[in-house]
Amino acid sequence: MPCWASYPDMVALAGGKPVLVACDELHGFKLQSEALKKAITPRTKWLMLNSPCNPTGAVYSGSELLALAAVLREHAQVHVLSDDIYEKLTYDADFATMAAVAPDLYERTLTVNGVSKADAMTGWRVGYGAGPLALIKAMNLIQSQTSSHTSSISQYAALEALSGRRDHIKEFVQAFLERRDLVVAMLNQAKGLSCPVPEGAFYVFPSCAGVIGKHTPDGKVIESDTDFAMYLLDAFAVAVVPGSGFMASSYIRISYASSLEELTRACDRIIAACATLS
Repeated sequence: MPCWASYPDMVALAGGKPVLVACDELHGFKLQSEALKKAITPRTKWLMLNSPCNPTGAVYSGSELLALAAVLREHAQVHVLSDDIYEKLTYDADFATMAAVAPDLYERTLTVNGVSKADAMTGWRVGYGAGPLALIKAMNLIQSQTSSHTSSISQYAALEALSGRRDHIKEFVQAFLERRDLVVAMLNQAKGLSCPVPEGAFYVFPSCAGVIGKHTPDGKVIESDTDFAMYLLDAFAVAVVPGSGFMASSYIRISYASSLEELTRACDRIIAACATLS
């Protein structure tokens, strides 16, 4: 953690017990091999790894993945779910994935992806997975009895997205990079906020620890990241997501998948909101 909010519930829904391993800002919000080693028990079944990451934008390098792979080789019962949904949206780091850097773990690796992010096809609801045949067959069996099937229209649209011209991705990345740099620079001007530079995805994950304990103009104490998010919404009409929703309190998540004008206006309001706290 921090991690996408649905992960723990997915595990619980499947009858498992989610184990959250802290990935602190000091290490770029990335899982360290020693922390992974300590978290694994004989009952551990899966490592769920998202890179680039929602909500932090962290991107694992090939060498960082190899360090995790070295731990996994010692535990043959542990499979890897590699969530690569933001694969194409990287800025300061090259994309790497477990199946590529550790091919000896291929039979234990499930790679999942989709067309929602890099191809801007969120509403089509198309994802896909690649992994061991027995696992894919089991996934198909479960899906056919729960959500039936992805519509043929969505499948053909996804096929075009994946096999057709993808010139738009370079433009997407350049636009997101410009927006990221703007948002990071502006948020670091806000009193009490500290915003690291994400390497991928389209979110920033600034710490709001510096505003916790401060008072609003009407005397209310900001006691948590949720309080701060509600203050931004109620008093300044800016919507952010509390980090506690991603199992990381004292942070907030902000998407920069908006226009430069909207982002500038929102960041100006956040700067003003922080300036009112005492």
